[in-house]
Amino acid sequence: MKYKTKHQAELMKYIENIPGVHFTVKDIVEHFQKDGKNVGTTTVYRQLDKLVDEGIVKKYVFDGNSPACFEYVPKELQCDDEAHNVQFHCKCEKCGVIIHLHCEDLSFIATHLLEHHSFMLNPMRTVFYGLCENCR
Repeated sequence: MKYKTKHQAELMKYIENIPGVHFTVKDIVEHFQKDGKNVGTTTVYRQLDKLVDEGIVKKYVFDGNSPACFEYVPKELQCDDEAHNVQFHCKCEKCGVIIHLHCEDLSFIATHLLEHHSFMLNPMRTVFYGLCENCR
């Protein structure tokens, strides 16, 4: 980050402590409220947008019914190689939980679609719908 504000520093401290965990703007605002810090929703959106642009945070938009969620990407895992950036998620159609998949076995899908069907998969919007373990 080029210019750091107090809010940026607090946001980074929070997200660096939850690598690999999805979070929403609401989660962050509630965290700061519990700590007695007055950080507005607009400020959080603005700071997250900057972090997304810098590749520090990934943003996932699943559908029109769920808020965007974000994930901190530690520096050692930041990668410009598109093959390593393909993300898969599962969304429960009953409770709405979103599960981030860390599964190398699924990486062939993006390659197959491109090579055999001339279709480029959007890695930030790849979601499988079904029922989670708790709702089955």
